[in-house]
Amino acid sequence: MKIAIVGISGAVGQELLSILTERKFPVESLKLFGSSRSAGKKYTFNGKEIEVLELQHNDEFKNIDIAFVSAGGSTSVEFAETITKHGAIMIDNSSAFRMDDDVPLVVPELNAEDALNRPRNIIANPNCTTTQLVVSLKAIENISHITKVHVSTYQSASGAGASAMDELQEQYAQIERGEKPTVDKFAYQLAYNLIPQVDSFTENGYTKEELKMYNETRKIMHSDIKVSATCIRVPVLRAHSESIWVETEKPVSVEEAKKAFANTPGIVLMDNVEKKEYPMPLFLEGKDEVFVGRVRKDLTNENGLTFWSVSDQIKKGAALNAVQIAEYLIKKEFKSN
Repeated sequence: MKIAIVGISGAVGQELLSILTERKFPVESLKLFGSSRSAGKKYTFNGKEIEVLELQHNDEFKNIDIAFVSAGGSTSVEFAETITKHGAIMIDNSSAFRMDDDVPLVVPELNAEDALNRPRNIIANPNCTTTQLVVSLKAIENISHITKVHVSTYQSASGAGASAMDELQEQYAQIERGEKPTVDKFAYQLAYNLIPQVDSFTENGYTKEELKMYNETRKIMHSDIKVSATCIRVPVLRAHSESIWVETEKPVSVEEAKKAFANTPGIVLMDNVEKKEYPMPLFLEGKDEVFVGRVRKDLTNENGLTFWSVSDQIKKGAALNAVQIAEYLIKKEFKSN
């Protein structure tokens, strides 16, 4: 496969590079693209140094099969036609196209086949919190249709990029030295704090991040499911956590739910409260799967379940999901070539 990565210098771009190596992705050639600031830098892939090209409106994508794009929504919108005009499939990690009717929004564990119908040759990667949520919901949906979800997210600094992770670490160091902490990436100091805002607020009081979880979940699952979310930024470097309540049409027992989680691809059940075994971001960064634990009945609803999940949002929430989409396309569309 002839592959391109757009936005190579960012956290997701770097993760993509690592995952292509980890999964022995069939790369015949690789082109790396970045801004004018990144152009000329070199990255090593499979023992070879590759120089970053400046992303421009030209024919550099002419022979590309799949382009992984993670350079922000405005860049995706501006360069989508340039990237796809010669037939390259654009797997986009921004929010630019997610809710467009003619762009599939794909989590391979749930709706991989949607990737095969892409009128604009663009496939959207969901928001990281949505991806983590729907992978876990799939296990329950297979038992009984989910009608409602309430979810609180506990989102790490890495959700705002590598520079946000650096800022969090620097804040702790500055506070330790008795200095005033630098506040740039978030509205407030994140160290020793929680910020109940991820993205900007909308007219109904929900943030854009929270509405993404509502709208994207329905599109991915092809469902009338309703999702009410509260998204919180927490002083964790990497891996998001979610506290999830689901209401199903028929009651689902804890035993049924645990068995479903344990047998669903992409999920690891980590639930042994007697041994204090449950998912925590400190120990799960860098892992591929969505980890689920604390499974129990909702005491307020006969048809309710509640559970806890943790996943590395740079991996499954972004880069890994994109690569899994590409792997599915290779299996279905490129295998005979």
